[in-house]
Amino acid sequence: MAWLILILAGLFEAAWAVGLKESKGFTRPWISAITVIAMIVSLVLLSIALKTLPLGTAYTIWTGIGAMGTVILGLAFYHESADPKRLVCIGLILAGILGLKLVSPH
Repeated sequence: MAWLILILAGLFEAAWAVGLKESKGFTRPWISAITVIAMIVSLVLLSIALKTLPLGTAYTIWTGIGAMGTVILGLAFYHESADPKRLVCIGLILAGILGLKLVSPH
C-alpha cells in the first residue's frame, strides 16, 4: 500500500508543478489555491509512505515521478520539445525509479 501512496504523491507533485506555471506567479487565485492543495496532498502522502519505505528510496522515487510527470504534461499541454535525447533522459529517470523499486527491501 505504501508504494501506491508514494505513486499518488508523485502524481500530485507533477500536478502542483503544472499548477505553478498556470498560477502565473500565484496571481490567479483559484489555480493558486488548487496548486497549494496539491502541494499539501503530495507532501502528506509522501509522509505516509515514509512510515514504511526507506527515506532515500521513497524521496527519490517521489521526485522522479514528479519530474517524469511534469515533462510528460509539458509535452502534452505546452508543446515542449520531444527531442529523442530528452526522451532518452526521461527513460533513464524511469529506469532509476524501477531499479530503486526492484532493490528496495519493502
